[in-house]
Formats: sequence, structure tokens, C-alpha cells
Amino acid sequence: MSAPAAAVDFVPVTLPRESDDALPDTFLAMTRVRNLALREVNGSAEEDQTPEDLAPLFHPDPDELRMLWLVRRGDEVIGRIGVDLPQVEGSRTAFWFLEILAAHHGLGIGTRAHAEIIESTARAHGRSILQVWTLHPEDRDATRIDSPAGLGSIPRDHAARFGERNGYALAQVMRRSALELPGARSRIEALLNDAGDAAVGYRVVQWEVPTPAEYADDYAWMKSRMNTDAPAADLEWDEEPWDAERIARHDATLVRGTGGRALVTAAQHIATGRLVAFNELTIQSDPAGITSQQDTLVLSEHRGHRLGMLVKCAGLLAWGDIAPHSPRVVTYNAEENRPMLSVNEAIGFVPVGFEGAWKKVLE
Repeated sequence: MSAPAAAVDFVPVTLPRESDDALPDTFLAMTRVRNLALREVNGSAEEDQTPEDLAPLFHPDPDELRMLWLVRRGDEVIGRIGVDLPQVEGSRTAFWFLEILAAHHGLGIGTRAHAEIIESTARAHGRSILQVWTLHPEDRDATRIDSPAGLGSIPRDHAARFGERNGYALAQVMRRSALELPGARSRIEALLNDAGDAAVGYRVVQWEVPTPAEYADDYAWMKSRMNTDAPAADLEWDEEPWDAERIARHDATLVRGTGGRALVTAAQHIATGRLVAFNELTIQSDPAGITSQQDTLVLSEHRGHRLGMLVKCAGLLAWGDIAPHSPRVVTYNAEENRPMLSVNEAIGFVPVGFEGAWKKVLE
């Protein structure tokens, strides 16, 4: 018989608004515990965020309903919970995260939070598909769980065991890769030249956000294909509408906080003038912080011309002028996305960790 869960409170976080002169105290506490929890998993503070950098992610958004809670034990904030609900008509999905500081593991707190907050919120909003991504540092001594998508595995660690106990099945493994920027330029230049020779009939266009009006519609179309054209395994994604207004909101989240910068590099099909591939690079307010390589996509009808290599290398070369003090770039890819992983590996990205994508269908 298991011991009863430790006594905790789940405290709703007041979400910030663009008009706020000061961020809510609960939001500040959420940021602190987020950073502590990620440091425990990653073994470093390189993914720390300031409250000001995080706030735009939680501003009111017509495309996503976001909710946050603190996990408080006595006077101590020991974790956070988040539930995101896509606002697409007919959506069945809820995305969530749950982070508890390691000193409070094994007390039943996470299981209670999952039942009382995550599942109950999903049911209250008519959602039956729960999906979550969990970080898994490499542990070669642990037993493994193989991805049912065919490639990749994760250690059966604390996060994996939690998912299995609560009725989740592993759906996909994501690789976290990093590129050390010092010394990489000559290799990237050579790869860009080779890609340019193969990409006959295409040219590179780039912009720092905000997105120019002339590119907004094509960029929106490509963003709408991210949920349908990227490898999804058994995960469920809504086909989301994008337009110029949503691109403007997206741009604001890419350059969160004060001093954040974002570069979009696209491939333009010369014959039609349409943008057909893109890559995003972002950095937040710390100019010496890590760079995030976010979405990359080549529209299916334009694959086979090395456009993925073209936009990634052109972006990385331009990024040296935008964020010259950033030491590395971090990105995530599905393990079965061999074409994109091959591009990354050629550029010099190496695996530094993994994420498990988990799915549960509520009865």
C-alpha cells in the first residue's frame, strides 16, 4: 500500500498582460522554480529565463489558452504545472508540463497534481488526448524504452516511470542537439556553397522580425504546415490556421523581453516568387546566452534541392553578426526525421540529450 501524498497546495498563477507595469508575484515565483527544476535535469543554468523573457509566452492569445499553477508545500514553492489548450474548433488535445524539485520526488505529489489539475482541466474543456514532452539526460546504465516510431530510445528514469504509472505511452523520441559556434564558420561556409550549387532556381531571403508584409502570407502558410508535414509518430496535432496577424503575434514571442532577437531565413522559389522553406534562430535578453534553432521546414513539393541545408547554413552565418557572443545553438528533432538530422550532423550538431513525447487517451 502506497503512502499518502504529501500535503501541498496548487496555487493558480496570475498570468501577465502586456499592459502590466510589474509582473505578478506568482509569475515571478513560477519563473524561479522553473529555472531551478531545469537546472536539476540539465546540470547547468544555460536554459534559465528571466520573468521578462517568459512573460510574452503567457500573454492572452486567441490561438492558445494557457494556465499555470504553483505547487506549494508549506511556505515553499516546489514546482509548477502548466496546461495549454489549442483554440482550434474541435480540438481534442491538451498539452501539459509538470516540474517538481527533486527533493520532493517520491511523495505522491506529481500523481496528485496530474489527477487533480491536469486531467481534470482537460476533461473540463472537453479534451481527451493528453500529450507531454519530458527531458531525459543520457544515462547509459539505465534500462531503455524504445520509440514505437522506430528510431531512438530514452532511459527508464524518474520522468519515464511517472508517465508509465499514469497511463501514458511513449510515442516519439526527440533528440536535443547542440552546435558549438566557435570554430564552426569555415565548415558552414563550405556547406552553404555546396547547397547553393544544388538549389538551382532558389535564392535566400532573410529578415529580423517583425516580418515584412511582403513575406507574411508565405511565412504563415509554411508555419501552418509544421503540424502536418513534420514527423508526428502517433501524436495528435491540429491543423492550425495561420495568417499575417498570427505571424505578428508569433514574432512578438520570438523576441521576448528586452533585447531579444530573431532571424528568419527562407528559400524563395525564383520562378513563382513564393517562399518554400524557412529556419528560425532566436536569442533572448542575454547576448551571451544560448541560441535556439526553432522551426525549420521545407515544403514537401520542394524537397530534394538541399533547401534545408541552404536555410540553416545561411541563417547561422548571418547569426554571427547578430549574436556574436552566443556560444552555442540548441535544437530538437524527431529521431525518425533522418533528413533533418543528417543536415544538422553535417553542420556539426551533436546529441546532448533527449525528450520523450508521451500520449494518453482519456476514457
